[in-house]
Amino acid sequence: MAGSDDDEAAAAAALAPIHCLPPDALRNVLLRLTLRDAVACRPVSRLFRETLTGPFLALLPALRLLLLRHPRPDGGGCLHAFDPDRRRWLRLPFTAFLPHQAFSPVASSASLLYLWIETAPAPLTSSSSSSSSSSPAAAAHPPKALAVCNPLAGTYRLLPPLGSAWARHGTVLAGPGGVVLVLTELAALSYTPSEGSGKWMKHPLSLPSKPRSPILAAGARAVFALCDVGTPWRSQWKLFSCPLARLTGGWAPVERASWGDVFEILKRPRLLAGAGGRRVLMIGGLRSSFALDAPCSTVLILRLDLATMEWDEAGRMPPNMYRCFTGLCEAAAQGSAMPAAPVAGSNNKVKVFGGDGKVWFGGKRVRGKLAMWEEDDVGSSGGKWDWVDGVPGYGDGVYRGFVFDGGFTAMP
Repeated sequence: MAGSDDDEAAAAAALAPIHCLPPDALRNVLLRLTLRDAVACRPVSRLFRETLTGPFLALLPALRLLLLRHPRPDGGGCLHAFDPDRRRWLRLPFTAFLPHQAFSPVASSASLLYLWIETAPAPLTSSSSSSSSSSPAAAAHPPKALAVCNPLAGTYRLLPPLGSAWARHGTVLAGPGGVVLVLTELAALSYTPSEGSGKWMKHPLSLPSKPRSPILAAGARAVFALCDVGTPWRSQWKLFSCPLARLTGGWAPVERASWGDVFEILKRPRLLAGAGGRRVLMIGGLRSSFALDAPCSTVLILRLDLATMEWDEAGRMPPNMYRCFTGLCEAAAQGSAMPAAPVAGSNNKVKVFGGDGKVWFGGKRVRGKLAMWEEDDVGSSGGKWDWVDGVPGYGDGVYRGFVFDGGFTAMP
């Protein structure tokens, strides 16, 4: 008996001081950690694992990340994410909980990440092998399913099945409460877990053209999209919106006489959600003139306040930064003569992605880095511009992605 008491005393003395804290004091200490550090502490000891449970981690602020979409479905079982607060690139592994190796992230909402995953095709029988072998489309477009997961908690769930055409041509939007929308040129599908039906609802789109860069403004509980109402020779963009509660027959143009030619000054405009879900950002190339083939002088960010329905200029890419997307910086580094102005029709397309008041820019002429813009709440400083270096992988320099708030506030 004396020997066992001595062993227990020695084991207690070997414990770190934090293990001797009362439970309330331990929780108070752990609540001061960031979510990333708290998740890293879970496997340290049994005490941490039993304390840092899902409900406890849900009390910590979400981890705001830029999640890159891999250009190929098979991304090696992981995704790359950027933490703008710590200026670090992270690697999110999925192989530990997701049995499907081929997947592509498409949307996120409140700790949940939505993925198109390739499901295994049904085994071929002798009667069907000859017919399937003559169908190259089936091999080029394997069956896909939409899944929702929480990558930090390591859990996932498959949503009700969809046709393969929705995966190839649909845009996925995710909203609060697990609401999911898939929009194509002619129709939209909606899925709400709380309804309990377990089915997708189909809604026809009464829009004049295919919706461009649709977004879901969570604060306004509405969907916004751009539509081209011009001619085959010249695009003319107009803003449309629809409340989530009226997806059938609720689409209408959003326009004011005081806006003037706000949609004419941008080339290839794209929408993103502003901070708080109550602003709409419209980003595009600033035309140097109204000529049909006029080059762009920079990238302009316009902001629509949904409370006042007024536009203002939120940001304008600095000239030195924009030159890198046009290839002028590369030409200067190689000693080539630089043109005085951008050339009309030159390949200087800028990929725009992000959300919730953060915008990232990528392009073929900018390799291994992204331009980043953060929205200013006051709106007077034009936002904050910066470069993000060390972008991992892919090689061609063209990146796409979206904002993901990693956390434990929602589970599939």
